[in-house]
Amino acid sequence: MGEVGYALELVRTLVLVATFAYAAERDLATREVSDRLWQLVGVVGVVVGAVALAGDGLLPLLLWLVVGAFALEHLFPWDDALGERRASWVLPIELAFYVGVIGLVGGLVYREGIGPTLVPVIAVAALVSVVLARVLFEVGVLYGGADAKGLIVLGVLVPLFGAPLIYHPAASVAVLRFLPFSVTVLTNAALLSVAAPVAIAVRNVARGEFSFARGFTGFTLPVSDLPRRFVWVRDAALGQDTMVDDAETSEEDTERRTEIARELSARGVRRVWVTPQLPFLVLMAAGAFTAVLFGNLLLDLFGVL
Repeated sequence: MGEVGYALELVRTLVLVATFAYAAERDLATREVSDRLWQLVGVVGVVVGAVALAGDGLLPLLLWLVVGAFALEHLFPWDDALGERRASWVLPIELAFYVGVIGLVGGLVYREGIGPTLVPVIAVAALVSVVLARVLFEVGVLYGGADAKGLIVLGVLVPLFGAPLIYHPAASVAVLRFLPFSVTVLTNAALLSVAAPVAIAVRNVARGEFSFARGFTGFTLPVSDLPRRFVWVRDAALGQDTMVDDAETSEEDTERRTEIARELSARGVRRVWVTPQLPFLVLMAAGAFTAVLFGNLLLDLFGVL
């Protein structure tokens, strides 16, 4: 990797850290992240990738721009231009995008192969990240649109990261050169999320409120605190279970909790069991930062064993 390559990797890493640090703070504080952040960083990722491939020939550059445009269409509200009368067109158009881009890249990989002057590996990695984000969003693993957009931006900005800064066992380096960075981030986030139930259990033990099963997933909270805390009320004894909620914005969620608090207070209830709404972008940020420093934690663990 030459000086230009190192400079681009530095830009990617700095933008990654700044973006997800800010997104995590916003998600933790308000559960809202502006689309403008994802749009700006997505464009930066496409431009940086284009600069990195500029010397590899026309085919790699064009393929990267196609994949980049495909990623960006998820970040910009182009469907608003169709209006309500043509809202039914959105799904067929998106389906055409998916079939066309996946078919193009997949066909060229089969015909030409992957390489510096062929199909660039970063284009394949970015495409995998976009499809992965959409699938996880549709099946409900990624609950909010910001989570899915963050994963898409992650895949475009840093498609691959093959050389962690602090620790990278030799056995994992070869895998990281081809494993999409988004997959590593999600793997790390999943492993780090194990700390959440442990922390909840410790809190409950310290307060003398621990009970098996729910003591790992929730805790009691004063009813008066509900409007100010990002939680789901889950207390079957009180007839309240809002774990599945149709609130689409943080404002709607706050209104829902305020109404529940009002109802419970009227019934004389002072404390209620709740489950915290863990901000996924915080976990994603933690997964990204550990990936930059240590690579894929699961691969590292296998490398040590």
